[in-house]
Parts: sequence; structure tokens; C-alpha cells
Amino acid sequence: MTTNTIISSNFIENIINEDLKNNKNNSRVHTRFPPEPNGYLHIGHAKSICLNFGIAKEYKGLCNLRFDDTNPSKEEVEYVDSIQEDVKWLGFDWDERMFYASDYFEQIYECAVKLIKAEKAYVCDLSPQEMREYRGTLTEPGKNSPYRNRSIAENLELFEGMRAGKFADGARVLRAKIDMSSPNVNLRDPILYRIMRAEHHRTGNAWCIYPMYDFAHPISDALEGITHSICTLEFEDHRPLYDWLISSLEMESRPQQIEFARLNVTNMVMSKRKLRQLVEEGLVDGWDDPRMPTISGLRRRGYTPEAIRDFCERIGVAKSNSTVDIAMLEHCIREDLNSKALRAMAVLRPLKVIITNYPEGQVEQLETENNPEQPEMGNRTIPFSREIYIEQDDFMEIPIKKFFRLAPGQEVRLKNAYFIKCEEVIKDPETGEVIELRCTYDPETKSGSGTSTRKVKGTLHWVSAPQAIKAEVRLYDYLLSEEENTEEGEKDFKKDINPNSLERLTSCMVEPSLLQATKEQRYQFLRQGYFCLDGKDSTAELPVFNRVVGLRDSWAKAQKA
Repeated sequence: MTTNTIISSNFIENIINEDLKNNKNNSRVHTRFPPEPNGYLHIGHAKSICLNFGIAKEYKGLCNLRFDDTNPSKEEVEYVDSIQEDVKWLGFDWDERMFYASDYFEQIYECAVKLIKAEKAYVCDLSPQEMREYRGTLTEPGKNSPYRNRSIAENLELFEGMRAGKFADGARVLRAKIDMSSPNVNLRDPILYRIMRAEHHRTGNAWCIYPMYDFAHPISDALEGITHSICTLEFEDHRPLYDWLISSLEMESRPQQIEFARLNVTNMVMSKRKLRQLVEEGLVDGWDDPRMPTISGLRRRGYTPEAIRDFCERIGVAKSNSTVDIAMLEHCIREDLNSKALRAMAVLRPLKVIITNYPEGQVEQLETENNPEQPEMGNRTIPFSREIYIEQDDFMEIPIKKFFRLAPGQEVRLKNAYFIKCEEVIKDPETGEVIELRCTYDPETKSGSGTSTRKVKGTLHWVSAPQAIKAEVRLYDYLLSEEENTEEGEKDFKKDINPNSLERLTSCMVEPSLLQATKEQRYQFLRQGYFCLDGKDSTAELPVFNRVVGLRDSWAKAQKA
């Protein structure tokens, strides 16, 4: 087989290139993405998905999707289904190579028996509290369990009894017999099997003992012929156990574990446990809440798979943990949507304007481009009439300096339409609130007509009132007020939840073309940001639009500074 000559761009590819050069694994590259089906995937998992499937594609290898379903008390079919949907949505396919750790339960059990027969595993009766006391500390060695020297025959009998359900949950465990004085606490006789009476989503009640993740994972890798087992940095201290198991079991396949830095993003909760807490305590609207960093949440909000893949490629693969500014993720989505999003006009906080000298009952169809960045996307028409809506913020009765929008006696251009001039302000007699503007228009200033050379500094978006569609718009801010998410074990992260992370605007007016909006299409609402239809809450009577991201690109500006 010809050695692959791909030029490496990260340390993992350096390792693979060296393996290929030495014909290790018969020059095969076979990776896997091994999620636990105990929650929805988030953007940190997206990095791992892109890395594992991306490397397989780059080296013309294979990548498996394998569910590490070894803890039935927390696993659900809902999570299995959502993970498959997320991987496919990101643009990757496992073909026929979807597996479960539960596929190998019998083989994993036989591996445990093999370790017992080799005097490398034993059944231990210590309670969890006693086991912690015997384990020692980072600076003090542990002590051998009083059950460590049980005979092979006794261990086999007890382990068979564990499988047969003869003992209560937690009464006994199977432990590896390695070294209680090892400086690596993961090698101090780690637990391999525990008793747990919980119905499994695939095997039902066939088993009442389940292997620990650290035991099942290397065996599953070896059985599938994985060559490079790529995982996040927190498993670095587990690698000696991974290698010990592969060696002690004399597995035919010898996968290599490689660790890379996990993804941390400012203002995002990146712990699956904390995300589950947000959902179960009703602090968000489910796993797919658009404020969540879950892939389903980002998809519902309007992020594209292309933008997420671009983000994962830009941040690269590192050996040490760091935190990425969320502005970089937003930059990637803006860059992607700028070229593909349809333009539309939407007034989020409407203020009615009556153009007094425009003919009553007349409606013009004005032409405008769908995307000035992509002329091939064509044009559309928008209606214009005597009554229109503009943004409340685009009017100021007593304008401040350099306020170039609408004010009494001041003139502005309506995008793709005419110049209008404010002549009269109508207020609510009780509250004094401005409720309507009376304006005049200059028919010689029609956009694109070329009949007027006059210029104004302000251009406003607008919608024609009679044809406007009422919509709800949801403006999302960061879920966490703090710039960086808290690590496990630190202060209560819920104290940092941003109370203004969602603003619902229920009286928005949008151009009539948005009545045909689909959740797959993204839109740039002029001067407002990028939006998409919420496929979950929208109805035929009231479309709901989520703001994907605003127009401001602070990250890109910072890079140029």
C-alpha cells in the first residue's frame, strides 16, 4: 500500500504521518467518535466529530460512530437519535459502521474472566467509602484491599454470582489488580465492573452488571480495529490504564490513544452535567433552546453546519486547554451567511408613518436585490404604499448631534424607495408617547430612477403597513453573563445566567415575502442581523424568527487592530 504523503498541520496528523511512514497498522487509519448517550451533543463534541471524521476522510480511512452505552441509569433512546441527527447534520456519515458498547457486552465479560484467570482482576467487597480511604491521595500511596488475594476460583465464582444477580447493587465490584502505590491513581486497582439493576435501552434486563467506561472503551476500540483513539485531554491520565488493558488482554489490534485539548468557549456552558441541569430545572426551553451550545440548539437558532465546521478548522487542534472567544464563532457564522442569506426588511418595534402626499389606495411594487453579494440570487419586489412602518429608534423628536435618521423637518431615504420628510408628530394625548408620524415624499427621488441628484445621510428600512405580516422576533444574548464558563467544582454557574438572554418582540412587522420563509433558509434583516424561522414555535398565523447573530463583527475588527 502506498504511504500517504499528506502534509501535517497538527500534532495528531504528525503522529499519523509517522505511523504511515513506518507502515504501522498496515498503513490503515481508522478512527471513531464514541459519545455516551446521556445527553445532547454540544459544540465541544462538534470539534471531536470534525476531527475524527475529518481525519478519516483526509487519509482515506474509516470512522465509526459508537455509542458507549455502559451506564443505563442515565441513557435514553432520545439521546441516541439526537446524536445521529447531529452528526449527519454536520455533514458526516458513518455508512454501516454504527456500533454500541453493548454489542460487545459478552466479549467484555469474557475479557474480565480472562483477567481473573491471569490473576490481574479480583472481586472486592469494600464499600465505596472504604475504597476511597484505601485509595490514598495524590501524595500518599494507597493500601491493598483485604480481598485482593482471593483465589482465582473464588473470584470466578463471585464474578459469576454478580452476573447472576446474587448480590445487591453496590455490594461487590470487580477491580483490576495493578499497583496501589502507583503515582497515577487511575492505576490503583480501578473498578472494571459494578452491579447495577437498571434496564438498558438495548439489552433490557439481560444484565445486572455493567462494565466501567475505562474498561469497555479500549476493548471496543480493539474489537473494531481502531488505529487511533482520539479523545480529549482529561483522559490523558487514563491512557496508562488503556494501554495496560490492551496489553494484559493480548488484544490482536493495538489502538493508540491520543489526547487533544477540549473546546471551551466564552459565555457558554460546556459541561453536559450542567446542561442537563438547565434543562431539568426548566431554566431553558429544552435541549434545543437556541441559547444552548448544543448542536440542536445552534441548529434551531440558525447556525449552519458549514460555519461550525469552519470554526472547528480555524481553532485547530492543540495539546493544552484554552478558551476561544465566542466572537470568533460569531465571525464564522456571519462570514458564511453574508453570501447565502436572503435580504429582507423587518421592523421590530413599529412606528406608523403616513405619507400625506402619496396617492391613497396606490400600491407600487419596488424592485430590490435578494443579496447584493450574490447577483445570481436575483431580485424580488416589495410593496410600497401611503402607510408604512419604520423603527421607533429611527425617529427622535429632539435629535442629538449627528442623528441622521428621521426628526421633525429632517429628510431621510427609505431603502429602495423615496426620500421622506417629517412634517408632523402625533402623540397619545394621555401618555405623550409618539404614535404616528405625518411625512411627505419627493416623487423625483425614487430609488434607481436617476432623476434626482439630491443626497441625504440617512437610509431607513421600512415595510408597507397594509401588506406587512405580523411576526414574533426573538433576540438572543449570551446565556452566561460571565465571559468564561466556570469549571467543574467551582462556584454555582447558575448565578452567572444572564437574565436578559432572551427578548421576545411580539408585534414585529415584516415584508410579505417572509410568509414563505422556511427554517432551512437564513435571512439578513436589513440593519438588524441574521435571522431564521423557528421551526418549532412558528405557526401559519404567526411566524417566529430567531436572531442568529447581529451584524457587528467585533472579533474581526479586533484582529485588524
